[in-house]
Amino acid sequence: MKNLECKDRKPLTKAKKITLISLGCFFVGLGILGIFIPVLPTTPFLLVAAALFAKSSETMYRWLTCNRIFGKYLRNYWQGKGIPLKIKIFAISLLWIAIGFSAYFAVKILLVRIILAVVAIAVTIHIIYIRPAKK
Repeated sequence: MKNLECKDRKPLTKAKKITLISLGCFFVGLGILGIFIPVLPTTPFLLVAAALFAKSSETMYRWLTCNRIFGKYLRNYWQGKGIPLKIKIFAISLLWIAIGFSAYFAVKILLVRIILAVVAIAVTIHIIYIRPAKK
């Protein structure tokens, strides 16, 4: 078995650092959109942003992981603590409201309405099966 010692990381070039920080900010933006658009997954985007910030900017990484809004959810996710019941109810409610309005007002094709319903059901099941956070 090979020795898996960590080697010193090479410093990033300025261009790579700027690119990683920019991508991190982009994914934070998608994560924020995911709060309001139920089809977008918030946590995976924030996890990608955290990984990008961890490689490029300790300041941005600390800002995201210690942020009063996102930090708690990222830490709970990493530690396997689950999602608070109140957030689960809010997420599922918002999901069904958004999908319902979209299916009723914006989509006229039956197949697309069915796909939206299947997505809503799948996401609801996923959220339900995430362990609820303990108080």
